[in-house]
Amino acid sequence: MASKKTSRPLPSNDPERPQDEPPPRNFLKLLGPGLITGASDDDPSGIATYSQAGAQFGYRMLWTMLFVYPFMASIQEICARLGRVTGHGIAGNIRRYYSRWLLFPVVVLLLIANTINLAADLTAMGAALQLLVGGPQLLYIVLFACVSVFLQIRLSYKQYANLLKWFSLALFAYVATAFAAKVDWAQVLRGTLIPTLAFNGESLTLFIAILGTTISPYLFFWQAAGEVEEVENHPEEKPLKQAPAQAPEQIKRIKWDTYIGMGFSNLIAFFMILTVAATLHASGQTKIESAAQAAEALRPVAGPFAFALFAIGIIGTGMLALPVLAGSGAYAVGEALGWTVGLERKAGEARGFYGVIAAATAVGVALNFMHLDAIKALFWTAVINGVVAAPLMIVLMLMTTNRKVMGDFRLSRYLRVTGWLATALMIAATVGLFATWGK
Repeated sequence: MASKKTSRPLPSNDPERPQDEPPPRNFLKLLGPGLITGASDDDPSGIATYSQAGAQFGYRMLWTMLFVYPFMASIQEICARLGRVTGHGIAGNIRRYYSRWLLFPVVVLLLIANTINLAADLTAMGAALQLLVGGPQLLYIVLFACVSVFLQIRLSYKQYANLLKWFSLALFAYVATAFAAKVDWAQVLRGTLIPTLAFNGESLTLFIAILGTTISPYLFFWQAAGEVEEVENHPEEKPLKQAPAQAPEQIKRIKWDTYIGMGFSNLIAFFMILTVAATLHASGQTKIESAAQAAEALRPVAGPFAFALFAIGIIGTGMLALPVLAGSGAYAVGEALGWTVGLERKAGEARGFYGVIAAATAVGVALNFMHLDAIKALFWTAVINGVVAAPLMIVLMLMTTNRKVMGDFRLSRYLRVTGWLATALMIAATVGLFATWGK
């Protein structure tokens, strides 16, 4: 009998040729954690940031989407690999290999930032629906929150992941809105290819806000946890440390999923900036304080069609972002405390996990009844994310280059370089955030 041939593990210095192969024919079906993570990055809070960039600086901030893409994609691929190789999320791996004095502050700050961000997103969603149909904003906020929690509890991970992919289609509203406006494409090309950044408080603060929106801790936790869910949802698959023969196919899938997902995210953000630059900035409106305000301001400038698309996009992206914000916090808390976690689990099997999702969402709703100041909320979210992101990225890089954690699947040279560059960029952004505070 012929011996069964097995594939060798990919060592850390392997050129990883399977990554350069064409995508599989059914690659659209393989898009999962990366696509959902990228799409959720364009949440209503992100829309407000990108809208302000377009309103205040016109086309001059478009280059940031190209600049941040390789760093954003690399750090998300690193998170995905950590989950797929080890079979544990970020908090689970920190719990195994590092001190709890590091783990618990990170998890607590993540949960606080996610809850504030969730509250701000609910505010924007309620305001957007109110603009479209009238009625009480607070009632809409409660309904959106209840629907989100209900779907997370009732649907399996596979069902919910498919639903989130459909929600991601709402982001195309911003592409359509851009083509409904009068765009100066020569200025778009110049703003995309020629970086311009004035070294003053307003420019630096907005640039830092863009970095904090695109490279954010909740995205790290969600994507790593998504890869763990993918393993648990397919009995034939194992963590790569246990099943190295699966590595070529899975690493290739992760790469396609992540780079397409993050590319989709930045493409949509690009069109958000472009739309507001072509409409509001061109008409002299340079101050936007919320996503809903951006939608309302579009009505007299670009017409009711552009207004409606922009507002509908806020609701759709919010429905995509709410479970990612609440879920990433629940994964972090659950893994830190050693609970059973996962959207594939029944509510009775993971009471603590679903309890955190429900509690975070409930607090987000309660903040709105306390007359949440969305702008201050987003500012403090950016501060907390900045405090968490840089040290967390350092820990991520140390774990994913450590043979004890990753076995033979330590990072390739490209990911080591881009990962550390992204980390240095976020450290500089955090320093810049505090340096420009109040200016």
